[in-house]
Amino acid sequence: MPIVVTPRGTRGVEWRRLPRPAMSAMFGLSHLAFAALGGRMRIQGRPLLELETIGARSGVRRHAVLGWFPDTSSDSASSASTRADSWVVVASNAGAAAHPDWFLNMAKHPDQVWIAIAKRRIRVVPETLEGAERERAWNEITSLAPAYGRYQENTDRIIPIIRLKAQEEWR
Repeated sequence: MPIVVTPRGTRGVEWRRLPRPAMSAMFGLSHLAFAALGGRMRIQGRPLLELETIGARSGVRRHAVLGWFPDTSSDSASSASTRADSWVVVASNAGAAAHPDWFLNMAKHPDQVWIAIAKRRIRVVPETLEGAERERAWNEITSLAPAYGRYQENTDRIIPIIRLKAQEEWR
């Protein structure tokens, strides 16, 4: 399943727009911090990865540091196991009415998505989780990081959950 962009919400957390140089500096600092600290950084107790996409309008490489969750999808309905070749990320945007830019970039250029994790750069295929699979993933995510549940309370938008599956063998 490809990336599915759900409709924008009508309510949610409002982000103050900073001047472009300030935003660039903030994103640059997060990129440098991730490069320096990598696996030691956490958000809400979750390990981080750096997502690399291509800008939907600009065509320029963009980076975002995100918390990730294990992919506990299963091949059979009876037992879930953690997959070593895929990661789950949440396009919460802290409960804003709008989707995060990285998600829109991914939807526009799904064939040009990479992650940096464990000092490796891996090309990934993004896939939106839907239906019962999304519901199982959401329950797992909110049990590991309860703040994500509060993000959903802040907005009426359906918060996308995306599986990032390694495109080729990377071990």
